[in-house]
Amino acid sequence: MISKKLMSRFRTLTVNSHVSTKSIQGLLLFFQILGLFLIMARDFANFDKTKLYFMIALIGFVYISGKLVQKFTRGDYYIMLIANMLFSIGILEIYRLNNKLAYRQIIWFCIGIVAFWVIYLILKYIRIWSKMYYFYAGISYLLFVATFLLGSRINGAKNWIRLGKNFAFQPSELIKIAFVFLIAAYYKNREKFEKDIFKKYSLHFFFYTFLGFLFLQKDLGTVLVFSGVFIFAQYMYEPHRKYIFVNLLILSFGAVLGYVLFKHVKVRVKIWLDPFKYADGMGYQIIQGFYAIASGGFFGKGLGLGRPDYIPFAESDYIFASICEEMGILMGMGVVMLFLILTYRGIKTSMEQHNKFYKYVAFCLSLIFAFQSLIMFGGILKLIPLTGITIPFVSYGGSSILSSFIALGILQYASEENI
Repeated sequence: MISKKLMSRFRTLTVNSHVSTKSIQGLLLFFQILGLFLIMARDFANFDKTKLYFMIALIGFVYISGKLVQKFTRGDYYIMLIANMLFSIGILEIYRLNNKLAYRQIIWFCIGIVAFWVIYLILKYIRIWSKMYYFYAGISYLLFVATFLLGSRINGAKNWIRLGKNFAFQPSELIKIAFVFLIAAYYKNREKFEKDIFKKYSLHFFFYTFLGFLFLQKDLGTVLVFSGVFIFAQYMYEPHRKYIFVNLLILSFGAVLGYVLFKHVKVRVKIWLDPFKYADGMGYQIIQGFYAIASGGFFGKGLGLGRPDYIPFAESDYIFASICEEMGILMGMGVVMLFLILTYRGIKTSMEQHNKFYKYVAFCLSLIFAFQSLIMFGGILKLIPLTGITIPFVSYGGSSILSSFIALGILQYASEENI
């Protein structure tokens, strides 16, 4: 009798969950069609096959990606729906700003979905990842060295590798994922490592050498992400509490040192303190971002009716301000809420996971999504000095889309109950 009641309850929950997922997909489809209609209606006289193909590609790829996850995985398929919502909001604004960039972003979305499934299947059928501690450190060092040898300096930071005229890759996006696996492998084997003095402090050594490389690249936005993930992981899983306070002191000293050594850091702090003083020069971007958010109001001016093109890097660094101008502060709040839900579901996965390695992986990946979005929201709203990183799934950028979907594939696998 009890088992029958439990099965009945399970079927009810499953049906309700299915209806809820179907409703979310329907809402997402409605949003995509409405957004594309608003953009196309403004320039309907120039409507051509290319725009039609873009509409079909956006709606089709996003819908299929959500259905595939729901059909072939047993984990939390809501995280893919959240990612698709964020991507749809971002791609509509990018298309409105520069349709050529939007076409490229669609291609990167498809590559990202392929990477999602490749990573998911690799994790599902190969179970050696908690034992490859030094491999994660080695691959990270290799990518850092490649960046120094082949990298190009863009906006003060040397963190891009150019391959030809039209393709650039940011190795630090992949290093973030390797760093998460490094932390997870260390804490999975912590009791064993504690017996060896070199292994005991090896994670600290790798962490600070990674930060050293990032400092030399002047990629201080990624330094913030790495530091936040490391400190919070220690807060959750490190039994020696004194390490947290020591690391906070060292990182505080490093922040002051970065301000003293790097001219572009001083510039960003000056802009943060008083952007209107430098309105005609280095403060122009942040002020235009303020004007964009303010002029959009609560409901926005409408897609294609604002002037986000006045903002430098409106499709990447400042896409949040562009969204707020044309879709309203209400949509901006929606983007923030989607990241809160994504982070919540990742941490929920971590709490429910019995496999310690994937428990740590899910927690740290959730922190990466949280910190990247939080740092960019804070920078655009002038809560903290602005740094040049991307908002996952939303900002334009192939490296960002690819690494975000790789992280999502890992999180998807971690959410399955039986691993």
